[in-house]
Amino acid sequence: MKSKIRQYVVDAFAGVPFRGNPAAVCLLDEWPSETLMRSIAAENNLSETAFAVPDGAAWGLRFFTPSDEIDLCGHATLGAAFAVLRLARPGADSVRFLARRGELVVRRAGDAFEMDFPAYEPRPLPVDEAMVRALGGVRPVAAARDRDLLFELEDEDAVRAFRPDGPALATLDATCVAITARARPGGGYDCVSRVFAPRIGIPEDPVTGSTHCLIAPYWSRRLGRSEIRAFQASARTGSLVATVDGPRVRISARAVLFSTAELEPVG
Repeated sequence: MKSKIRQYVVDAFAGVPFRGNPAAVCLLDEWPSETLMRSIAAENNLSETAFAVPDGAAWGLRFFTPSDEIDLCGHATLGAAFAVLRLARPGADSVRFLARRGELVVRRAGDAFEMDFPAYEPRPLPVDEAMVRALGGVRPVAAARDRDLLFELEDEDAVRAFRPDGPALATLDATCVAITARARPGGGYDCVSRVFAPRIGIPEDPVTGSTHCLIAPYWSRRLGRSEIRAFQASARTGSLVATVDGPRVRISARAVLFSTAELEPVG
């Protein structure tokens, strides 16, 4: 691939720049080499770089962290949808992506976007001492897992005060590790969470769409309702609304363009 690559950085799960989770998005006519995609992702050093290529009426979509490829990323899907629906094909009402986790459909929803993802199954786990050690001595109220691990802590203050130990968290067998708690009454949210992924080069992810495919079903069962208003209490912060519908989770959120660039590929 010798032509320049147009890259967008989109702040996902936010309505203004410098909030939410920045994702780099490269829209291409054909797939570059895997080596080049990994090199671009490492150079960007954002939690995700997405590559999208037209595939008939849909777009192929792949996600790379600075160190690895993963099967699903919510904020990079949102960033890619923003790039397609606002910049590449502004007349379209929806976009269909083909990713390793399956088909992902994103639709316009006013000034936001609604993503349709496969739901994770929050299978309960007994809390053991290895978990407590990985959490720096914090004993969770409950634990559940699918691709990711989820730990419910005592309250919102415990989530906000948590100090992650990356090497300790990396001993847990999971792509992402989420800590979560019921939000304080009156704050406008049902749950508060933070997400860590040191195994794939992300000490703390600012806002994580894919892990809310686990967080939302977990809280949907705990609270007895399908719609969950979620807040991720990272340094940048971000919010979303997730609706659990059987095996699917619909996530609604806003996004904003931060920058555009032209990359000079070298391989």
